[in-house]
Amino acid sequence: MSFIQIQCTRCKSVFRDRAGRLQDGYSRQCPSCEVVLFFAEDSQHPFVKRAMRNARKARKEQREAEAIRRVAPEPRAARSFAGRGRSVGRED
Repeated sequence: MSFIQIQCTRCKSVFRDRAGRLQDGYSRQCPSCEVVLFFAEDSQHPFVKRAMRNARKARKEQREAEAIRRVAPEPRAARSFAGRGRSVGRED
């Protein structure tokens, strides 16, 4: 999961939150000054706009990478079970 940097609108400190959480209607408290930040797509504050834009971009990149992983078959590696056989002299 990718993390997005968020700059507080009051104290200007920077903290991180997951991109999946940063969606319209999400609110988060700043760890430094404890002001509650509300994240909305139509926000006028540039710090909130930037965080929402970066989160949207990160979620899109993650979806694309997941789609590529699903389409491309994973190579099957030959498994070696050496040393994992049954013990001949072992009694339970």
